[in-house]
This record gives sequence, C-alpha cells and structure tokens, in this order.
Amino acid sequence: MTETSESTGRSTGRSAKGRKRGLTVGRVFTTPGVHPYDQVAWERRDVVQTNWKSGETIFEQKGVEFPESWTMNATTIVTTKYFRGAPGTPQREWSLKQLIDRVVLTYTKAGRDHGYFATDEDAEVFEHELTWMLLNQVFSFNSPVWFNVGTPSPQQVSACFILAVDDTMESILNWYREEGMIFKGGSGAGLNLSRIRSSKELLSSGGTASGPISFMRGADASAGTIKSGGATRRAAKMVVLDVDHPDIEEFVETKAREENKIRALRDAGFDMDLGGRDIVSVQYQNANNSVRVSDEFMQAVEQGTSFGLRARSDGSVIEQVDAKGLFRKIAEAAWECADPGLQYDGTINDWHTSPESGRINASNPCSEYMHLDNSSCNLASLNLLKFLREDDTFDVERFEKAVELVITAMDISICFADFPTQAIGETTRAFRQLGIGYANLGALLMATGHGYDSEGGRALAAAITSLMTGTAYKRSAELAGIVGPYDGYARNAEAHQRVMRKHAAANDDVRTLHAMDAGIHAAATRVWAEGNRIGTTQGWRNAQASVLAPTGTIGFMMDCDTTGVEPDFSLVKFKKLVGGGSMQIVNQTIPRALRRMGYAEETVEAIVEYIAEHGHVVDAPGLKTEHYEVFDCAMGARAISPMGHVRMMAAVQPFISGAISKTVNLPETATVDEIEEIHFQAWKMGIKALAIYRDNCKVGQPLSDAKAKKADAPVAEAPVVESAAPARATRKRLPRQRTSVTTSFTVGGADGYLTAGSYPGDGLGELFLKLGKQGSTLAGVMDAFSIAVSVALQYGVPLETYVQKFTNMRFEPAGLTDDPDVRMAQSIIDYVFRRLALDYLPFETRSSLGIYTTQERARQLETGVYEPVDGDEEAQVPAAQSAPLPTVETPVAPAPAPAAAPAAPAVSSDPVLAASPAVRAVDASVHSSAELFELQQGRTADAPLCMNCGIKMRPAGSCYVCEGCGSTSGCS
Repeated sequence: MTETSESTGRSTGRSAKGRKRGLTVGRVFTTPGVHPYDQVAWERRDVVQTNWKSGETIFEQKGVEFPESWTMNATTIVTTKYFRGAPGTPQREWSLKQLIDRVVLTYTKAGRDHGYFATDEDAEVFEHELTWMLLNQVFSFNSPVWFNVGTPSPQQVSACFILAVDDTMESILNWYREEGMIFKGGSGAGLNLSRIRSSKELLSSGGTASGPISFMRGADASAGTIKSGGATRRAAKMVVLDVDHPDIEEFVETKAREENKIRALRDAGFDMDLGGRDIVSVQYQNANNSVRVSDEFMQAVEQGTSFGLRARSDGSVIEQVDAKGLFRKIAEAAWECADPGLQYDGTINDWHTSPESGRINASNPCSEYMHLDNSSCNLASLNLLKFLREDDTFDVERFEKAVELVITAMDISICFADFPTQAIGETTRAFRQLGIGYANLGALLMATGHGYDSEGGRALAAAITSLMTGTAYKRSAELAGIVGPYDGYARNAEAHQRVMRKHAAANDDVRTLHAMDAGIHAAATRVWAEGNRIGTTQGWRNAQASVLAPTGTIGFMMDCDTTGVEPDFSLVKFKKLVGGGSMQIVNQTIPRALRRMGYAEETVEAIVEYIAEHGHVVDAPGLKTEHYEVFDCAMGARAISPMGHVRMMAAVQPFISGAISKTVNLPETATVDEIEEIHFQAWKMGIKALAIYRDNCKVGQPLSDAKAKKADAPVAEAPVVESAAPARATRKRLPRQRTSVTTSFTVGGADGYLTAGSYPGDGLGELFLKLGKQGSTLAGVMDAFSIAVSVALQYGVPLETYVQKFTNMRFEPAGLTDDPDVRMAQSIIDYVFRRLALDYLPFETRSSLGIYTTQERARQLETGVYEPVDGDEEAQVPAAQSAPLPTVETPVAPAPAPAAAPAAPAVSSDPVLAASPAVRAVDASVHSSAELFELQQGRTADAPLCMNCGIKMRPAGSCYVCEGCGSTSGCS
C-alpha cells in the first residue's frame, strides 16, 4: 500500500516496499466526466492588425475561436504570437483549443513517460486541471513554450539564459556564436565579462590586452545585425562586470558617452532614433549593462575608504580607487542614460543553493534569473486576481494547488526540452532551475484596498510570495522522492538546506496587519515547515523554484491589469472591442476596491466617472483623502515614489529564489544624490539587483509624434536672434465699448454672477465675479481676483491655462449647480472656469480637458463620439436633456466603422467592458494605454514606440511591452 494523504490528494512517493510511485493528482478546478472545453462558451472572431502610421495590414486571420470571456487584446496577442503554421494555409492553428492541446498533451505524455504519475487516471486529471487553468487565464507558461512545444521545431521551453566567457580568444568568439543563436531563437542571454583581462594588463606575448570593453563592441554589432528572432526589435542581452575589474570606470561610462554622442549627432541633423539609419554608428546600444558590486565595495563606500581593482590573472591589486568616487560615477552614468544597473554580489551568492558547483556571476537580460553559468530557466506566472473570491478573501487552498500543478508541469518540461548549446543543456538538466512567479499583484492590492506603498500592501505581497515559493519547494521535495533530486543536489545538500532555512526564517519575520495576510502567512509557515522536513530527507528536485519576471506578453494573454510585481500603470486603460473598434475603460479593480472600503454605490459611480474623465482620483467627489494611496500608480498625478518601489522589492525578495525584474522610475528632476541613495538603500535592504530609469534621459529611442514635433520645430522654424533676452509682453486692452455676457449661477446653494467681456473677435478679455454683499471681504477678494485674471488675459495668458489650473479646485461652497452643462462643481472657482471653457474654448481644446456640454454628452451616448458626426445638428439634441451622464448599464457604442468593415458591436458584447462602470470613446490618435495616459494627464509616458505596429509601449519589469501586438523590448 502507498501512504496517501486524502487532504492533499497526493502520495508520499514510496510504497511499503520502498518502490517509488508517482503523484496522485486530485481534482481542484475540474469536474469528473466534463472536459474543461465544455464548460465555457466559445465564439469566432476576426483578428486584423495594422501599423496605424502606415496603414499597412501586418497580420490578418479570420474566424479564430476563443472563449467569450477573453478580451480582444488577449485574442490578438495569442493569435499573432502563438498560433503556429503559415498564415493562410490549412496547417495554421485557428483555435485556442489547438494551442492548449499542443502544449498540455505534450507535457502530460512526458509526465507519463518519465514516471511522474501514479496511474493513467492521475495523468488525465493533471491534463484536465492544467487545461482548465490555461483556458480560464489562471496562469501562463513563458512564450517559448507556446512557440515551440508540440511543433516540429526544437522543443525549447526556456526564455532566460546565462552564458560564460573565459580569457581566451576561442571562448570570446564562441560567446559571439552562442549569443547569436539564442537571439535567433527569440530569447535573451546575459554573461559576466570579468574573467577577461583588462586593458591595463599584459598578454603572455608581452603586448597589452584589449580588455572586455573592446570585445563588447563586436558582440554589440553582432546583436544589432541578428536582432531577436529575425524581428525589428533589438536583441535582449545583459553584460555584467565586477566592480573590482581594472576597466570598471570605462565600463561605467561607456553608454553615457555614447548617449552624448547621440545628442550631438541628432543636433547635427542625423536620424538617431532607435531603428534610425544613423543609430548604427553608435555602440553598446543592444545590451543592458550592470555592475556587480561586492559587500566589500559597499562597505568601503559606507566608510569612505579606498578600494582595490584586481588583476584578472593573479588577483593582485593593481590600482586603488576612492570607493565613494566610483560609486558616484555609477550614479552619474545611471542619471545620464539609465545604465549601468547594480547587482549585489554578496546578497546573490548568500542565497545560492548550489555554491559548490560554482558562483552566480550573471543574470538574464531582465535580471530576474540568476544562477550558474551556462544555464537556463523556464518561467510560468500565476494571475493573482484569479484567486480573489467574490467576498474579497484570498483562496489559499486553490492557490497552493495551482502552484503544485504548475511547478510539476515546469519540471516535466525539462525532461523533453531542447537547448541552444550542449553546455546549457547539461547544466539545466543537472540543476533543473525553474521560475514560477506571478502577475497582477498591483491589481490585487488595489482590489483589496491596499496601497502599493503601504505596510499593509507589503505584508500581503510578502505573504503571497512566501506561500508561492514555499509551496513550490515543497512540491519539489515531493518530486525528489518520486523521480529523484537534481543531479547537483548531493554535492550542495548542506548549502541548499541552509537557504531553505533562510527562506523559512524570513517568513517568520513577516509582520501581518490584517486577517487576509495573516491567513496567507499562516499557510506559508506551514508549507515551509512541511517542505523543509520532506526535503531534508528526500532532497529537492530543483535548485531554483521562483523568480519575478516582467510577464509582458503573457500578462496580456491572461488579461492582467498589471505585470509582474509592478503597480498599475494608470487608472484608465485602452481596450480593443470584439468585432472592431476601441474604447477607454476605468480599471475594473477600482469599483471593487471602493465597495470593499464601504462607499455607497452612488459614490462609487461618481468616483469612477470622475476617474474616467480625469485619469486620477485627486479631488474625486466623495473620496476620502486617506484612501488616495490605494489608487496610486506608476505614473500620473499621484505617482508612487521611487523608494516605494524599492520597499516593495525588499518585502518580496527574501521569498524569491532568483531576483525581480523591475526598474525604479524617477522623475526627470531627480538628482544624482537621489540615485546614490536608492542604490545604497537597496543594498541595505537585501535586494539582489536594481535598475533605475530617469524620465527623458534616453535620446536614442523612437519618439512619439508629439515629442518628435517638439524636437524638430526649433530646427525648422526658430529664427536666429542676436539676443537671448525674452520678448516683453504687451497688453492688448479691450475697446471702450465691448460685448459682455452675464451668467447667474448657484453652486451648493450659494448664488453669484459671472460677467465676461469679449474682444471684437470674440476672445475673452475680462471677467467680473460678484459674490456676497458689496464691501464684504469675499466681494473684495473676488474683485481683486477678477482684475488679476483680466489683466493677465489682456497680456496674452491663454484661457486654457486658467482652466487647467482652476478646474477641480475644491473648497466650500460646492455641490449641485443650476447649470445644465455643469451639474456638479467642486467650488465656485471650479464652476466659473468650466463655464468659461464651455463658452470660449474650441471643442478640441475642451475635449482634451474633459469638458463637454450636455448635448455633446448625449451625443456620445448615441454615437460613441462627442463631436458632431455627418448630418448631425445641435438641434437634434434638445437642451432639456441635462441629466448627468449615465453609467454603463446603458450600452455605449463606439464610433461607426468604415463602410467596408463590419460595424463595431456595443460594449455589452465584450464581457469585461460590459461590467465597467465607465466606458468612453477613445480619441482617434490614441492606440495604447500609454498614449491615453498622455492625452488625459498632459504628461509624456517616456517609452519607445513598437517597431512592429507603431504604438507606444508601456513598462513591464525592466522591459517594455506593446499592447497592440505583444512585442517586448527584452526577453519574452
């Protein structure tokens, strides 16, 4: 008999005679006798993808089959990226069922062949459970699995690779070849060049060595030529150099110098955008650079002492440098061009499970995978929001079961996987490195009422991460009892057990604040204890279990609002509609969070409507200021502080086998001192790797049209002047007789009068406000305010500037008004400038500010657009229709499609959009959430344009991802 735990649904691994048995897999998500495909409603869709600038159709496949619950974004990404077979041929995949079967059936067969399952019935349950989770977007494997598994191509399942290079010409040339083959396959690689002798050392022949920087030029040119997967985006690669290498200062300054070269060439009229014809003359643009700093160096920085740079040949100190000075140079270079990042060698190797087999010297391009040289890691990420129940509690049991199933599948894949080099294949099979992680953490925190930069948010994130990794290692220990521990375990048993105890001890240090994180933490404590007990006896199947990857493309496949460990990018998103068209939609987690925090339904609707119009929560009606932090985002009016990102990384790092792909974004005004402080505190907090990005520090990347026009205008139009002194403004007075309009109004029960005088050309030139009795303090202040604004208008200050500054200003009296076009006002000043905008600003300007008349709002409900359409007249929308804008229970149709295309369906045809409290038409210039953010917030989202479809990408970890086609700027 086999000892089996009914509560866990799995065997202990051995029979009474000591014979190994496979896993007993219990059903968690599925129903006996019902296939997962029969539990969802399916529909056919057309996927057509164009480059919006050129109008060229870059992809088309009609009649693809997807569940009704999947959004059009997810449908497009999966169809274009993951379906195999030549487009337009019968061999082309056309259904999500085919894609999932291709992968899951391959995994299940390999599990059977290699003894993972106790019976064929267990294998079938495993197949159904895995299918159900993929079908319902509970998790996703990394992109190479979808590209390659079950196809005639090599079965490459890993996205992350680490190479090695030694101080020989043969090894250096082999580096070029191996890296090129990995890029050709669509993946990325990293390596450490510190074994190569510096330019300050001698060769055996007596000459001077070239140094690693010179060889970086050749590798950079090779990567720029091959690109990644034959696509137009740059190759994904990481280059690391140890801080004690004699060429470290040259390495630190390499990309900053090239960035200055880009600026000079661009000013001279050369095309220096990423992808431009002249950018190829600039070097080192195809890699991320990182300095590997030791604890010895960081202590020297802290103490203000010198630090020795060591020869590669014998380790002797050949130069002493000021540690603080070198640390400053690193921060200055990062300030100038975002490179180099830092990797903290002491922390990385202190958490190394296999030190007897070699040190950890490098990482993959996105910095989340860190292990032995010549190794790889396959990834999978869980959608955390799928484990949040309707009552806003976290389903701990289902989460544990999901982790067990996914980590089992990931380990099975190594049994049949192919690898780009023999050395990588040998190391990966010997150590079986896995990288389970998650996406949608930011959305989960928001939905449960936790601020991303809050103690409660960090406690919940730490508890979930600890439970995930603890459960993964527990399953790894169980697998070791069935199919054996990893080959390198015996040599590293003591070190591996030590790291497991460190994880468990870190879990004990977590301080929970609420019932939710307390329950998750209790489960984590249990699985760490059980897993370590089993592992001490049986060993572990995997040297590494978890990482936090960017989850760019697969995040779209799972319809996630947020990627990896990131907060929400913005509160309003760009969404494609099934059947064509697009809309903007308020993040679905916002109303859920508001209800959880106790807001009445009317208030929830008002807040969501405000967010739909403004893109942020500042001064939202009825929202308590102490709840603002719940809705803080990566960008916008209340952007999370840089240290807020660092603190979140520090909270989850002790529960990750590898590291975290994340860039800490800083405003353009950030100083070098601030970057130094972030670098230093990250070391103190035990983070393994960190990269920073200061807005607008990069020149060599594609520009949005707005940025390009701004940059080009001075060259084409600026006159040559001898003096740099600004021209003196002149006042344009109104004529003695001028037209004026007086408007009476009521705001929150307070009465007033607004008189606006105009120039003959009908431009606003003065205003007068009458409130209270003549001679009162309020009347005097209003008179002074009116005179100041009137004089400024006559000196040329645009009315638009005042509208931007004074709308949404909040003070009493506030509330309902008697104006049908402005039903609610945050204050009298808010009302006055909204009324002035409606009376004097053109539609295009008002539209960018979110200010519309009643007629325009009614038109939007009918047609999906605010501006008049052909044949429409103002008289068709009576002024009496002055009710507030309804919520989405009334379906909102997008703009009519061209005659040649089928008409776009109402919002209700898309399940996600149909549930949204605020859906609006999108400006025709908007094609992504990043562009929508720019339109609403009036700030630039500093990100490159997608070279495939031309829209602006958005951050995902330390990479960028395109919402239109799923392309990434780093490894998939």
